[in-house]
Amino acid sequence: MKLLLLGLCLLSFSVATNGQLKGVLQKAKQKAANKATETVDKTIDKTAEPSSGNTGKPAPEEKQPSEKQDAPAAAKPGTDTVKKEPASIKIYSKYDFVPGEKIVVFEDFMQDAIGDFPAKWNTNASGEVVTIDGNPGHWFMMHRAGVFMPEFIDSLPDNFTFEFDLIAIHGNKTGGWPSFHTAIAELADRGKPQHWQSANNNIYFSVYAGNSTDGAISSARRKNGDAEASEQIITKQFADKSKPVHISLWRQKERLRVYFNEEKVLDIPKALVAAAKFNSILYFIPSVDEDNRYCVNNLRLAIGAPDARKKILEQNKWVTHGILFDVNSANIKPESYGTLKEMANVLKEYTDLKVKIVGHTDADGSDVSNLDLSKRRAASVKASLAKEFSIDESRMETDGKGESEPIDKANTPAAKANNRRVEFIKL
Repeated sequence: MKLLLLGLCLLSFSVATNGQLKGVLQKAKQKAANKATETVDKTIDKTAEPSSGNTGKPAPEEKQPSEKQDAPAAAKPGTDTVKKEPASIKIYSKYDFVPGEKIVVFEDFMQDAIGDFPAKWNTNASGEVVTIDGNPGHWFMMHRAGVFMPEFIDSLPDNFTFEFDLIAIHGNKTGGWPSFHTAIAELADRGKPQHWQSANNNIYFSVYAGNSTDGAISSARRKNGDAEASEQIITKQFADKSKPVHISLWRQKERLRVYFNEEKVLDIPKALVAAAKFNSILYFIPSVDEDNRYCVNNLRLAIGAPDARKKILEQNKWVTHGILFDVNSANIKPESYGTLKEMANVLKEYTDLKVKIVGHTDADGSDVSNLDLSKRRAASVKASLAKEFSIDESRMETDGKGESEPIDKANTPAAKANNRRVEFIKL
């Protein structure tokens, strides 16, 4: 009887132990899954400069860079390590684009699963979220001919800027390139974006990525129902298919300017009807070759007319989101040139003006790394103003606040983009 009781006790202990072990394993698996999801969801800076070496094909979903990690990964045995030089800011010497004061939309598709159509978009065609070799983050690839419209953009004021990155993937070397339209429209029915071309007021520019050397852009518009058109312009910005082209639109009432990287491709003084109620930005592809596709990422809509002079002189502080950095780095991206020039002009005009340059980050990553990064970014801005614009360094102090002083408390991509900023404070 004692042996029987002992056996039953051992059996009961074994069952309980196995059950507990299964519970521990399940918790461990769930913890690992949560950690993986958390790693993919975290991002500190959505304006990374892509590296070269794009194969032109979607890559498997990859883990995003760890927060504020500047050290390069170790090279694999038997491979050469090639140091990528940062793009020169000097090529943007004629670049006068300055983004709007407040970011109201930031779309990087990180909330969407790879292979899915973006949840916050509308279309009469098809597409999917992908990753691309050599280019960080998620990208929206458009598969078929049709209209693709972000539903979260439903109002466009008199003054706004809109930016995005565009990659032309040339998978079929013998196939022809489709054109890619970007349109601003006053839609009568936003539920039917495919009717944008018949809207009383619209304007669009059409990109043709072209062959290995040249591409082209043309534009057309409708003003109060009357059609107008402009000539075609040749551009070489799409010659390197491994890199995205940063496209910037700047509306100031009737005037519209469009930039491809540092090149101003359009500047139309009377492009838009001032009284029109533009309520949509959309993309349109009239035809799609089997392997030649377009992908977009890093959409930024900002409102308000930037005015560094007025803000720094009358309000003693100018806050800008126009100075962009590589991911986890204090290296300034060259498309920041227009914003840096704006501040430099004020400092040159008022020679007794002194400023403190303060860097800020979003809340992703650790407090310590964010604080260090914000300080290094402020120092980088000071160095750039001194080197590129000959501003006396003694007139500039620097500091960094990391994530400690957010100006937008929401936990959205747009809020994070607003918190990533540089402030110039009058001393």
